Amino acid sequence: MSWAGFKKNVNRATTQVMMKTGHVEKTNDRDYEVEERRFHTMEAAALRLQKEARGYLDSLRAMTASQLRIAETIDAFYGESGAKDGVSRSYKQAVEDLDTETIKALDGPYRTTVLEPISRFCAYFPDVNECIKKRGHKLLDYDALRAKVKKLAEKPDKDVTKLPRTEKEMDMAKAAYEQLNDQLSSELPQLIDMRVPYLDPSFEALVKIQLRFCAEAYSRMAQVQQYLDADTREQYAQGHLDERVEQVLQEIRELSISGTV
Repeated sequence: MSWAGFKKNVNRATTQVMMKTGHVEKTNDRDYEVEERRFHTMEAAALRLQKEARGYLDSLRAMTASQLRIAETIDAFYGESGAKDGVSRSYKQAVEDLDTETIKALDGPYRTTVLEPISRFCAYFPDVNECIKKRGHKLLDYDALRAKVKKLAEKPDKDVTKLPRTEKEMDMAKAAYEQLNDQLSSELPQLIDMRVPYLDPSFEALVKIQLRFCAEAYSRMAQVQQYLDADTREQYAQGHLDERVEQVLQEIRELSISGTV
C-alpha cells in the first residue's frame, strides 16, 4: 500500500470514529441501503445454493457407492444360495450399473446445466462487493470534507483561500460518491431481478436430472424383482411380508443353538 493510500485509510477510520461520537454527520440514502441489504441476502442464498448443488452430486456418488458396498456384502452373505436363484448377483449388477453408468452419464450434464451457471452467477459477487466498498470509502471522504467545510464556515481560517479550496474538494468528493451511489442504486435491483430468469433453466435441469436418476434407479431395481420368488412378491404386494419374516424368526428361535433370542 502506498503512503497516500495509507493516509486515506487512516483518515477514513478517523471519520468513522467521529461519526460514532457525533462530530461528523453521516449522509444516509435509505433507498440504497435497502437495495444493498437485498443484494447481501441474495448473495448469501446464492452461495449456499452453490455449496448445496456441489453437495448434491457428491451425495449421489456417496449413495451409489454405499449401495455398491452393501450389494457386495449381501452377495457374500448369500453365497451359493444367492448364486442359485440369482437375486443377490442381480442386485449387485444393478447397483454396479447405477454407480458406473447412470452417475457417469449424469455427471457432465449436471455440471454444465446446474453447477457451472450457478458458479458463474456467484463469480460476479466479488466485483459488486468491491464497488460497494468503494462507495463506502467515497461516502466517508465526502462526509469528512463536508464537516470540514462546515467547520471552516463557522470558524474562518486565517488563510482565506482554504475554505474555497476545501469546498472544491468537497464538490469533487460529492460527485465521485454520487456517481457510484447512483450506479449501484440502479444496477443492484437489476441484478437481483435477473436471478430468477437466469437460474430458472438450471432449476429445470436439476429437476430433470433428479427425475432421470430416480427413474433409472427404479428401472434397475425393478429388474431385480423378477429374481424374487412369486410368494415373496405376492406377500409384499399384499402387505403380508412381516408375517413371513416373523414366521422365519420363530423357526430360528426353535433351533436349540439360538437359545432365547
